[in-house]
Formats: sequence, structure tokens, C-alpha cells
Amino acid sequence: MSKYQDVIIAGFGGQGVMLIGNLLAQAGMEYGLEVSFIPVYGAEMRGGTANCTVVLDEHAIGSPLVREPLSTIILNEPSLAKFQPRLHKDGVQVVNASLVNKDLVDASLRTVYIPANDLAHELGNVKLANMVALGAWLKATGALPPAVVQDALRRVVSAHYAKLIPVNEKALEAGYNFA
Repeated sequence: MSKYQDVIIAGFGGQGVMLIGNLLAQAGMEYGLEVSFIPVYGAEMRGGTANCTVVLDEHAIGSPLVREPLSTIILNEPSLAKFQPRLHKDGVQVVNASLVNKDLVDASLRTVYIPANDLAHELGNVKLANMVALGAWLKATGALPPAVVQDALRRVVSAHYAKLIPVNEKALEAGYNFA
């Protein structure tokens, strides 16, 4: 049986979508999995809906394209509108309750509705919302142990920002514990 997981991560440009996608891909490689990471750049970086797709598997990945994801991390309402309809019926979505109205969330889908911005603010920096959401996704999917992702932070975050690694680790923990 294959340990396969895919996720579409989406939010506004500047919310750290690419950072957590890159971190997840790095952690997956370090865990010994095959990985694909497809970032979507362009006008999205100027405030539109930025997204990336990450696929993790024990076996070679036949195609990195994901039409019906097993999971999503949704950081804002435009991303929910775009990607919630594509979520596999048995999938799970992590939705940022700080920026997404609960009435828009499809009640038939398994959802972790987490106040990512609020939890990040409690940690001292709202920019940690992406890490909070990733922590919740780790718990919801069981795709990787949180310690593997926390360890990979050291290779994904530039040396200039190394002092922020401990607070990013706390944000991952906060999301994991919330979920």
C-alpha cells in the first residue's frame, strides 16, 4: 500500500503559500519520500490567489498534476471558492477561520476550521498563520511527523531569518495541537 498524499495550498500572494509548500516538499524528501512541488507564480504574487501543489509518495510520482486533491490548505476566501469544489469527497481541507466565513465552507466536506491568523497573532506575528495552517494539516492528514517538518525548517529558511525558526516551530505546534 502506498503512502500517497497530495495537497493544494492557496492564499493571497504574501501569505507564505510558497514557503510552506517548499517546506513540505523538503521535509518529504528528507523523510525518504518521492516529492513534486509545483508553485504558481505570476500576477498572483501581487495580491491575487497564489497556490502550489505538493505530492508526496513512497513510489515514483507518475504525474505532479492534481485535479481532485486529497487535501487543501485554504488561507483566504478567494482560494476557498477556487479549490473547495475540486477537493476529493473523502478529502480534508484546512481552512483559515480568521479570513474565511464559515457559511462558505461546504459542510459535507471534512474540514479543520482553524483561526490561523488569530493563533499566529497570539504567537507574536500574524505572518506565522501559514505555519499554523501547515501544523493543522500535518495532524489532519498524518502525512509526515511534525518533527520532520520542524527540522526541515533549518534548510528552507535562509540564514538571515534563522532567528525566526523557533517561533515557526511553535506555530507548527500550535496548529497541530489545535487540529
